[in-house]
Amino acid sequence: MSPYALSMLISSLSTGTIITFISNHWFLAWIGLELNTLAIIPIMSKMHHPRSTEAAIKYFLIQSMASALLLFATTLNAWHTGEWTIINMQTQTPLLLLTTALMIKLAIAPFHMWLPDVIQGLDLMTCLILSTWQKLAPMTLMIQVSSEMNTTLLLSLGMLSLLVGGWGGLNQPQLRKMMAYSSIAHLGWMIIVMSYFPALTILNLMIYLLLTTSMFLMMMKFLSTNINKMASSWMKNLSLTSTMIIILMSLGGLPPLSGFMPKWLILEEIIKQNIPLATMAAMSTLLSLFFYLRLSYMTSLTTPPTTMNSKLMLRLKMKLNLILPTTIIMSTMLLPITPLILNMI
Repeated sequence: MSPYALSMLISSLSTGTIITFISNHWFLAWIGLELNTLAIIPIMSKMHHPRSTEAAIKYFLIQSMASALLLFATTLNAWHTGEWTIINMQTQTPLLLLTTALMIKLAIAPFHMWLPDVIQGLDLMTCLILSTWQKLAPMTLMIQVSSEMNTTLLLSLGMLSLLVGGWGGLNQPQLRKMMAYSSIAHLGWMIIVMSYFPALTILNLMIYLLLTTSMFLMMMKFLSTNINKMASSWMKNLSLTSTMIIILMSLGGLPPLSGFMPKWLILEEIIKQNIPLATMAAMSTLLSLFFYLRLSYMTSLTTPPTTMNSKLMLRLKMKLNLILPTTIIMSTMLLPITPLILNMI
């Protein structure tokens, strides 16, 4: 793809998200979401491979259906209330349709089936964009209308996302699919607490963005797309492999790493609200933690079977950009400043 075309698409992607951020009108927010979707389709299919083309078509069809449902819900709400304001969603039927549309866009269970298949057909950089940047605009809209949403529905779908994200990644050899199920589980944590404490949802989203960015950047450095390739990463860069294990533990939510902070705060909040699902949410974390531990074990404590004529990997010096060390530090060392972060939110 031409650098000029790529820069134009990235600019359109950013513009669409920013339009959704600043809009107070449903039609303008819908335009931002559509611009965002149309900009990423050529980026997804830039490899000119049948799998990437298939992933782009699947993504386009799913997002088109969600966008049509969102436009129908907001039009129906405007017909009932006479207003297009985002925060004015008081009629239950349009609100339910809107919730469904946003959950399809975010790939929250049970509308998650498209995400693992789409991510598996993309290159790692596009996977990073799809797992991070593409979550921002729909999540912003969801947070704005969270006070009007059905709390029981959000709790149920959040709990289902935690279980689906945990079970889906258990026996998964493909790293991209594993990160897709990790995304589903993290989104489950976000929507569980959304009705009670939206600021915690934003905090969890920020931590998720840092952890996912760190993980995908390291996968790009090692050119790893499955567990077998990741198991030989220590031959390329031992220190970066050790760091990756810490990032995986942070993704699983182990203290004293940054990933523990949002889970701890969310569990504390839902216990304050006397919600009996708190125990099940805490137990579901063990499912996700298992496949992170399995990947760490495969990376650090085992050597994959090789033949005598296999290629020898030389430990060459890797060029590290400034983004990776920054995200690694923030992905692992934010827990001690939890009181400061709580005062800020």
